[in-house]
Amino acid sequence: MSELFDENGKLDTAKCRKLIPNGIGHFSQFASQEESCADSIRDKVLAIQQWLIHNTPHGIPALFHEEVLTGVTTRDATIYPQQIGQACSFNTELAEKKTLQTGRQLRRIGGLLSLSPMVDVVRNPSFNRLEESYGEDAYLSAALGTAFVRGLQFGGLREGVGTCSKHFLGYGGGGDAEEKELMEEILLPHETMIREGGSKVVMTGYHAVHGTNCVCNKEIIDGILRTYLGFDGMMVSDYTSIEQIPGLDSDVKRAAAAINAGNDVDFPKGTSYAHLQEAIDQGLVSQADFEKAVKRVLTYKASVGLLDENPNLCSTEHITLDTPEERQTAYELATQSVVLLKNNGVLPLNKPQHIALTGPNANQMWAMAGDYTYPSMRYFWQVKTEDGEHPHIVTLREGLEKRKPEGFTLSYSRGCDWTEGVETIVENSGDDRVKYLIYLQNRKIDGGEKIDLGEALDMARKSDVIIAAVGENAILCGENRERTSLRLPGQQEAFVKQLLDTGKPVVLIVFGGRAQVISSIADRCAAIIQAWYPGEEGGNALADILYGKVSPSGKLSVSYPAVEIHEPVCYNYSDQPDSRIAWPFGYGLTYTTFEYSNLQIDKEVPTSGNQIQVIFDVKNTGKMEADEIVQLYVSPTDQQQSLRPIQLQGFTRVHLRPNEIRTITMLLSPQQLGHYDTINKADNGFGQWTVSPGEYIIKIGASSADIRLKDTVTLTDAAYTQPLRSNYFTVTK
Repeated sequence: MSELFDENGKLDTAKCRKLIPNGIGHFSQFASQEESCADSIRDKVLAIQQWLIHNTPHGIPALFHEEVLTGVTTRDATIYPQQIGQACSFNTELAEKKTLQTGRQLRRIGGLLSLSPMVDVVRNPSFNRLEESYGEDAYLSAALGTAFVRGLQFGGLREGVGTCSKHFLGYGGGGDAEEKELMEEILLPHETMIREGGSKVVMTGYHAVHGTNCVCNKEIIDGILRTYLGFDGMMVSDYTSIEQIPGLDSDVKRAAAAINAGNDVDFPKGTSYAHLQEAIDQGLVSQADFEKAVKRVLTYKASVGLLDENPNLCSTEHITLDTPEERQTAYELATQSVVLLKNNGVLPLNKPQHIALTGPNANQMWAMAGDYTYPSMRYFWQVKTEDGEHPHIVTLREGLEKRKPEGFTLSYSRGCDWTEGVETIVENSGDDRVKYLIYLQNRKIDGGEKIDLGEALDMARKSDVIIAAVGENAILCGENRERTSLRLPGQQEAFVKQLLDTGKPVVLIVFGGRAQVISSIADRCAAIIQAWYPGEEGGNALADILYGKVSPSGKLSVSYPAVEIHEPVCYNYSDQPDSRIAWPFGYGLTYTTFEYSNLQIDKEVPTSGNQIQVIFDVKNTGKMEADEIVQLYVSPTDQQQSLRPIQLQGFTRVHLRPNEIRTITMLLSPQQLGHYDTINKADNGFGQWTVSPGEYIIKIGASSADIRLKDTVTLTDAAYTQPLRSNYFTVTK
C-alpha cells in the first residue's frame, strides 16, 4: 500500500496510473506493514478507494485484508491471548465478544476481510504453528471457530468483517488421514464455520492431499468444499502457494492449475494470476471458469457493500484502538486461558512473603505476544523490535509489582537467557517470501537485560518462594520457525534445576506456543502454570491468579506431552491412559474442588429425534468461588464401533460460590452420535451422515481422563441418514 504514496504520505496518482491503471482486487496485510496510527492507515485506505472508484474503468473498490488471530495486527491495537490459549478457556461467548471488538476496529480502518481464524485440528505437539490453532479436538475447534465467525461478522457482512477458515484441508495434520477421520473431524471446523456461521471465504494450505497441492486440488476444492458442503463463497490461496505448485514449469501453467481446480484469488500479489489471459489464449483455462472466479470475488465485494452506490468504506471519525473495554476482554480471556497443571498448596500466594522472580520471560513482552501479533510480525519480517507500548503490554514483573498485596516484597533478576545460541531453523516450507529471510537465520531476540546467574541464585536463596518464568518467544515458535526439540530452550531446564536445589518452593510458569516437555523438573516444582502467550494483559491476569484474586480455570486443549512426541497424538485415539502424556486433554486445576452428582439421561430416543436431555448437578465443595469447565463426552458400547473410543461433544463453564450447587441441563442431538458412512455413498460420491440404532455411553467429566458421571442412552428405530449433519453442537441451559 505504501508504494502508492509519496514521502509525505500523500497518494501519488502518477504511481496509481502506472501500477494499478485498471484497478486492483486486494491489498494484502495492509495494516501490519504500517508504523502509522489508525487514523493514518484509514486515510490511506480511503484515498486509494476513492481513486479506484473515480479513476479506473469499472470503479470497483479493493478488498483490504488483514490477520486478526489475536486482534487486529496493527500498531496500537489490542493484543488478545494467542488462539491456543483462548481454546483453553472453553468460552465461546467471550471468544465471540473478542472478535466482535476486533471486527469493529478492522472495519473502521477500512479492512473488510480477515485471513483468520486458523482451524486446523493439530495433533502433533511439535507443530510450529500449533499456537495459531484451537488444539487437537475437532468439536472444540468447530465451536470456537464458529464463535469467531459470529463475532467478526456480527450478524452479517454489511456491517461486519468476513472471516476466512484456513487451512483447507488438514495443513496442521490429517490431510492424508483415512476418509472417515478426514470427513468427521478434520473437516468439521470448516464445515460449521460455513454452515452454522455463514463464513464466505476459505484458504487452502501449502501442503498436498493425496499427492496434489491443495491450491490446485480438485478433490478437496471442487469435491469436498463445493460439492459436499455446497460452499458458494470465495476460495483464496495462501501467500505464494500457487507459485510453489511442483511439476509445472511456468506461471501460466500454475495459474491454470489453480483456477481450474476452483481457486479464485492469488495471494499476496497475484503473481501467477497475472498470466491468466495467456492461459485463456492458450486454451488452458476456459472463459467460463475464469468468469466463475471473478463472479465469486465480486459477489463477496457486493456482500460487504463495496458495490453500493455510496459504499461504507471506513470510519470518518477519530479511531481509538485498545479501548478500556477491549483491554478488559483481553484480561478476562487471559485469566481463563491460563492452565494450572500442578499445585502442592503453595498457590495462591495469599500471605505476606518475599518473592524471587526470575527467568527469561519474567520481564519480557515476548512472553505475552505470539505469532501473528504486530510485534512478532514486525520482528520476524522486518527485523524491527517494538517497545511494548503500542499497545502497552503488561509483563509478569509489572503485574506482580503493581498488584502485590500489602506485606509482600518482590525481587527480580533474569538469571538466564532464552537461548545461548541460535536454536531456530527458518524453513522455506510455507510463505515463499521467507526466502529473503534465510540470510537472517542466525539471529535471536535480544532481551535487553543484564543476565547474572549468581545474582539470581543468591536472590532465590533469600526468598520464601521462587517464580520462574520460562519458555519460548516469537522467534522460537511460529510460521517458518522450527526447533528440533520440545524441551525448554537453551539452558532454561538446567537453570530451573539450580533454583530447585535452593530448597525453596518453585512456581514454574511456562510461556510459549505449544506444550513443552518439562518432565525432568515437574515433580520437584511446587506449582506449574501453562500460560501460553496470554496477550497484553497477561501480566495482570497472572498476578491476580498467583495472588489468589482470581481462581485459574483453563483446561488443556491439547494432550500435554511427558516426552518428545513428533507424531499425531490425541485423547480420542483410545480411552486408555497414554504413558507419553503428562496431563490429558481437558485437564486443569482450580483453587477449589467440585463435586458432580444426580445424573439423569433420557433412556430411549429415536435415531431421528431432536435431542437427548442430560441433567446433573455440580457443587463447589471448596472455599473459593471459581469456574468449572464441565465436559460432555460420548463413547460407543462394544456393539457400536462407529465412534471414537471417547469424543468431546459438549462443554459449559459454570461459576460457583463455595457450597453453591447448580443444576445443568445439556441437550445433545442424536446426530452427534452419528458417523460418516464410507461404504454407502450418495449419488455425488460422498458418504452420508448416519445415526445408527444402539446403546451409547454419555460421560460427564472434569477432563477426558476424569469422568465423574456416566450412563447410557439407547437410540431406537432404523438407521437415520442425511447428506450432511445439521445439528452440530450441544446446547446448555
